[in-house]
Formats: sequence, C-alpha cells, structure tokens
Amino acid sequence: MDLLNTNDAVSRRIKAMTERFVSLKEHDLYFYNQAIEEVLSDSKVRVQGRVMGMYASYSYLGLVGHPRINEAAKRAVDKFGTGTHGVRTLAGTLTLHDELEETIANFKHAEAAMTFSSGYATNLTVISTLMGRGDYIFSDKLNHASIVDGCLMSGAEFRRFRHNDMPHLEGLLKNAPVDVAKLVIADSVFSMDGDIIDLPKMLELCRKYNAWLMIDEAHSVGVLGQKGTGIEEYFGLGDVIDIKMGTLSKTIPSVGGYVAAKKDIITYLRHASRAYIFSAALPPA
Repeated sequence: MDLLNTNDAVSRRIKAMTERFVSLKEHDLYFYNQAIEEVLSDSKVRVQGRVMGMYASYSYLGLVGHPRINEAAKRAVDKFGTGTHGVRTLAGTLTLHDELEETIANFKHAEAAMTFSSGYATNLTVISTLMGRGDYIFSDKLNHASIVDGCLMSGAEFRRFRHNDMPHLEGLLKNAPVDVAKLVIADSVFSMDGDIIDLPKMLELCRKYNAWLMIDEAHSVGVLGQKGTGIEEYFGLGDVIDIKMGTLSKTIPSVGGYVAAKKDIITYLRHASRAYIFSAALPPA
C-alpha cells in the first residue's frame, strides 16, 4: 500500500469536512457543541446570554436538576469522592455500584444487571462479547449506531431487516442455518421516528426460530408502561426479553449504560466484556 496516497486520502476527507463546517459557521447555520451556560428549568436554558427553550433534551421526565437527585449526588461525592480507584474488577467497585445494579435488576424484572461507562459502550461490548464468527445477528434497519457498530465488531454474520417489518425478519431467520447461535436486536422506541418495535411478533419469531432477543430501551424506560418500566410492561408481556439494554443518561438523568439479563449471562459478561474489564467505574455521583 502506498502510505503517501493513503495519507493524502485522509487529508482530503479532513479538508472537505473543515470546509463544510466553516461554510456553515459563516452562514450562522452551525449549531453543534453550543455550550449551555445555565439550566434554568426543565425546558429553559441560557446559551450565549440568551434564554432559550430546550426541545432537544434527553431528560424525558425533566429530572435533570431534581433536588432529591442532586442532594444524593452531593452525598455520594462527600462519602466517596469525585471518582473511583480504578476498573470494576480491581479497585473501582463501590457499594453504590452494587446497589445501583440490584435496583436496575429489580426494576427490569431480571435476575441480575451490570453497568457500563455509556450506553454506546454497552451496546458495543454486549453484542460483540456474546456473538462472534459463525453466529448470526438480525438487526432492524433503523437501529442506533451503537447497535450497528456492535454487530460489525462481533464478526458475526450481520443481517438487517426492513424497519419493523416482521415478515422480512422471518424470511431472514428462516434462511439462516438451524445450528448457529442467533440474536435478534432492535430499539424499543426509535430515536428519530418515535415509533415502537412490534415486540409481540418479534418475540414470537425468536421463539419459533430459537433466537435470543435483545432490546435497546434507551428511549422507552420512563416513557412506556404505566410504571415506566418499559416495553414489556407496555405490551403486557412480563419478563420475556433475554437481554435488556438501557441507558442512565436519558429519563435517568446521569451517565452510563446497563444490561439486565439472566445471572449466568451477566456473570459471563463481567468476566469477558473488554469495555467492563478495562474501563474505569462510573463516578459516585
């Protein structure tokens, strides 16, 4: 490979992107990374001295800045400090982590749960740790980028079905080898369109074709179901999802991600997930 030509290609991509965002700035159309100076309420913030309405927030229940949550975070910092002493497997696990994961497991009606540094990292590592070469993954066409990246990183055979199209999914499942591990994965609520996956039919297909079911509940926890526990409650199905993924940065107003599942799956992930083993633990607050 000609290294000079390769570097030239990279340079051209960087130059094209730079020209693009400079042009947007010149026309006052560049809106990325604008710093919020002050959070005034659930729906109002101060940006560059202007009071503005906030309609792009993940805070679906308006819990960012909630006094009870703020006070708990302050107590955690007073007791444990602003960070942990390392990765979870060595010096980084606090009693707070164990309490959090037990709470998540109970909330999601699962045997066990574990947390990660972000929702993106959660999808990336859970999918790529559980699935590998020779396995088959079936993913909704509009799934989040973290799901897609996890599928690609796994090295498994990656099959995408048309958005919320259960007949297409069934056709793909039917054509897959019988004797391979299979995982079907989808968002619960799709972040760009706001529609809900057809979980009852997807569950039926997973059971019919002996596939695991993984659902990303980043946008459904706190939103779907009478008690806000998510898509299983919304459809009245009980504990039916094999791998329940979610975030701690949307309705739950902090940072991080989680997965809830059977105890043996969680135990396996704790000892095999590189993002868990090699990432610093969530900070106490």
